[in-house]
Amino acid sequence: MIQRERLIEQFMQLVRIDSETRHEQEISKELKRLFAELGLDVFEDDTASVTGHGSGNLIFTLEATPDKTHLPAVLFTCHMDTVTPGKGIKPRIDDDGYIRSDGTTILGSDDKAGVAALIEAIKVLKEQSIPHGKLQFVITTGEESGLLGSRAMAKNRPDRLEAAYGYAIDSSGSVGEIAVAAPTQARIQITFKGRSAHAGVNPEDGVSAIQVASKAISRMPLGRIDFETTANIGSFAGGGATNIVCERVDIAAEARSLVQEKLDRQLAAMKQACESAAEEMGAKVEFISEVIYPAYKYDETAPVVKLAMKAIESIGRKPSTFHTGGGSDANMFNGMGIPTVNLAVGYEKIHTTEEQMPIAELVAAAELVVAIIKESAAS
Repeated sequence: MIQRERLIEQFMQLVRIDSETRHEQEISKELKRLFAELGLDVFEDDTASVTGHGSGNLIFTLEATPDKTHLPAVLFTCHMDTVTPGKGIKPRIDDDGYIRSDGTTILGSDDKAGVAALIEAIKVLKEQSIPHGKLQFVITTGEESGLLGSRAMAKNRPDRLEAAYGYAIDSSGSVGEIAVAAPTQARIQITFKGRSAHAGVNPEDGVSAIQVASKAISRMPLGRIDFETTANIGSFAGGGATNIVCERVDIAAEARSLVQEKLDRQLAAMKQACESAAEEMGAKVEFISEVIYPAYKYDETAPVVKLAMKAIESIGRKPSTFHTGGGSDANMFNGMGIPTVNLAVGYEKIHTTEEQMPIAELVAAAELVVAIIKESAAS
């Protein structure tokens, strides 16, 4: 069914195209060409003007076969950007069945393995005249920059986005694993303002923002709060000369949870810790939090999960589900009202120069996309 060598060559062609996040223009051109040649409708949204990235998000639509027009549309999503260092990638096939770079760059299997799997699946559908409902393939920009592409799309959802449910092809783990839950994340910026004074002459006239911030952090619940909630201080910046009482400290933090109510409680606890410390020491504090993507959470009874599990079994894999602590474009599509789970691709050591893609997993990922399409048409 899947043409292994063709799939491998497609993957290697894609990773050779530079597409570090914010610089997706060349990969976007190639994807529009490839999907147009396959007969899909090609649409690029206008989010590049908002994100400052090299492309907008791409929506490719394959109309249903004549006997399946009554079925709801299904969405598949991947992202076109990579992390750094991702310029001049030179992929190679090693004797152990892995594809790797030359070790000076990442490989880019995150997420070009997913994109290659989608392209191969479409070719198989057409070559074998496999019946299917309407299919939408959304390739986003800026995923590695904090889901910027899908976040911008969510603010002004395109009318062309018609899918009833969907699958992101962008998770770590072996093909067959399904991320059925992922947390919402809040980004937090905290500014403490004290009062400067000479540290040696009249320190009592000053209010050290460092001291206030330290006291606040000591009162915050941080790290693993519970099995669904985490919080972290990412950076702490302020001060300068040792003979001046520090007047200002800026803190960058985050909080995540699978449950919105728990996130709300965590944010309230962090804010209270800041406000109480500032009040006690005569300082001022500004606490700003922004939810950057919503959570999603399903179990094995959810239709989007049940269909995926059945498809996984049909390709000879054992399905399993897990909860992830990271966000993906799947979060944003759920936020847009499209039930979406994230499927494992099988890539390994991503975001490092030791990244590697098992060929067997690449083939299985393409097989799974075809299997999901078949199951969706049979349902």
